Amino acid sequence: MWDILKVKKAGLFAGGVLFGTAGVKLLSSKDAKKFYTNCTAAVLRAKDSLMKTATTVQENAGDILAEAQQINEERAAKEAAEAEIVEETEENTGAEDFKEEEV
Repeated sequence: MWDILKVKKAGLFAGGVLFGTAGVKLLSSKDAKKFYTNCTAAVLRAKDSLMKTATTVQENAGDILAEAQQINEERAAKEAAEAEIVEETEENTGAEDFKEEEV
């Protein structure tokens, strides 16, 4: 007694073998090889374009990073100079206040 499940599995297996055999013949034809070659060439062109874009982005990112570091260094130097001026002012003001208290 053949069970429906066994018949279905056997049918699927036979169909797969038939499809695989026909697929191999179809995929190895001259037209298919030409199609694969053209697709591969298109992928390689896309890769080259993508690599050029990536290189440009990397260069721009490097420039942006360098400029940002320069801005931060200038800002830190300016803040340090302002802090030094404030300290000197406080020292001078503190000394005058002290002299006033002595009087």
